[in-house]
Amino acid sequence: MYLDDDKLHEECGVVGVYTANPDITSQLIYYGLFALQHRGQESAGIAIHTGNKIEFHKDMGLVADVLKQEIINRLTGNIAIGHVRYSNDGEREKQNAQPLVVRYKEGSIALAHNGNLVNADSLRDILENEGVIFQTSTDSEVVANLVSRHYRGSIVKSIQNTMEVVKGAYAFVFMTEKELIGVRDNYGLRPLCLGKREGGYLLASESCGITAMGGEFIRDIEPGEIVVINEDGVKSIKTTKYARQELCIFEHVYFARPDSNLDGVNVYRTRYNSGRLLAQEAPVKADLVFCVPDSGTPAALGYAAELNIPYGLGIIKNRYAKRTFIEPKQSLREQGVKTKLSILKELVEGKVVVMVDDSIVRGTTTKQIVNMVKEAGAKEVHVRISSPPVTHSCFFGINTPDRSKLIGANKTIEEIKEHIKADSLHFLSLENLIKSTGSTAGYCKACLNGDYPMEVPNNGI
Repeated sequence: MYLDDDKLHEECGVVGVYTANPDITSQLIYYGLFALQHRGQESAGIAIHTGNKIEFHKDMGLVADVLKQEIINRLTGNIAIGHVRYSNDGEREKQNAQPLVVRYKEGSIALAHNGNLVNADSLRDILENEGVIFQTSTDSEVVANLVSRHYRGSIVKSIQNTMEVVKGAYAFVFMTEKELIGVRDNYGLRPLCLGKREGGYLLASESCGITAMGGEFIRDIEPGEIVVINEDGVKSIKTTKYARQELCIFEHVYFARPDSNLDGVNVYRTRYNSGRLLAQEAPVKADLVFCVPDSGTPAALGYAAELNIPYGLGIIKNRYAKRTFIEPKQSLREQGVKTKLSILKELVEGKVVVMVDDSIVRGTTTKQIVNMVKEAGAKEVHVRISSPPVTHSCFFGINTPDRSKLIGANKTIEEIKEHIKADSLHFLSLENLIKSTGSTAGYCKACLNGDYPMEVPNNGI
């Protein structure tokens, strides 16, 4: 049992660099992807314009394993993009790693994609019926083919035409021999931001990626906006189509790094606020508050501060246990979690404790952790979750289990409490989750309430 089986998973992170210093470009991509490693741990890659052509290197594995020093030293150029990926089970293949590099009428183009297209299958069928042969199973290749086919002398115009056809969530970085291009979907479901550093400009899924590349954050790319970066500077092309902003709320709950700012809202502050609001909704007379590391930490700190209860490290996480930890045999399944987490018995024994986490998806890991805390001698274990129950699947780039495996879709709160063997359980209300952001901007909450911003397959059922 993987520790993060009880979480939703962001699928990708993207970065882009346009600089006057070709010797540092690959290194900047490395730093940016390293900062975004939390957004995808299964493959990584870079594409760079070397002066003569676009070269690329990508493979399965973490950034540090794929982009080794000899690769960084070999790939030099003034424009580059990078990608980290978390894939669905059936897509964990090297050919699906990104960036993708394809040829079009006047050269080559590379792209990296964060998100998911809800009409990718129908578009793929149309293209295949017209004779197009696909090398991957990703919807990113569908976009690459559409951009190539729409080309009539302007890549930017071709991208605009493609945006008219595709439906779904996306943040793209494109690269030609002359330009770096950033694109965000009309709803702003997936994040993308712009930064600058001496001699150039940067793009990244999160502001922490801009900082890691030594850049200064400028602003978030607006929903529906195309940003073109070349030797003339930065050009913005805004959409003329209205769509309400719908940034994925789980960016704030779990996906994004706490030091990132998304559409003007700090992630850490949102999570801390959610903890305080959670304490107001469901206080407990407890001796200790602790979190399930690490994404639950800010909410646990907020919960403890609101009720003036001591906060402690009730759970210790093994920092060296990667996602790729071996799948244990059935008889040792719980040992897989115990290898990654251990309970600080000296802290919890004989106490009434509050365990704060950001979400429960399947309920499997949470149940094991509650049991471990009780085995360590806790008198009572009260579970507090800083988001509402996940009740619906996501179709916009989040690897969500089938609804039959979402515990929030199949059990009441009381039944979930009994399942995980907690003394009490409370999920933060949707109203207060939105309030915790302090923002009046819109958020996609479809996985929590089934209100999808666009038509989805089978109406989300």
